[in-house]
Amino acid sequence: MNSTILSRASIVIPDKELLVNIVRLRVRQLNAGHRPLVAVPPGMGLSDVALSEIADNKLTSESTAAPDADALAAPIITFPGTPATKKKAA
Repeated sequence: MNSTILSRASIVIPDKELLVNIVRLRVRQLNAGHRPLVAVPPGMGLSDVALSEIADNKLTSESTAAPDADALAAPIITFPGTPATKKKAA
C-alpha cells in the first residue's frame, strides 16, 4: 500500500475505521469485476486503486443513521380488551 496515497485519502476521510471499511468494500467490488474510477498504472494494487479513488474524491461516504432515532420510533399501541398488567407466573 502506497503511503502517499494513504495520506491523501485520510485527508478526505479522516476517520480511520470508516476509511478501512470503504477501501475493503471497494476492493471487493473491484475483485468482482467493476471498473476503476481512476486511471490505473500497471502493477498498482487494488487497495491503492481504492485509495486513489477516495483521494481524488471519486468515492465518498454518508451517514445512514437517523438524526433522531427516538422521534422515528413507532408508539406502542395497546389493543382494546387486553389487560395492561402481566400475569404472574405460577
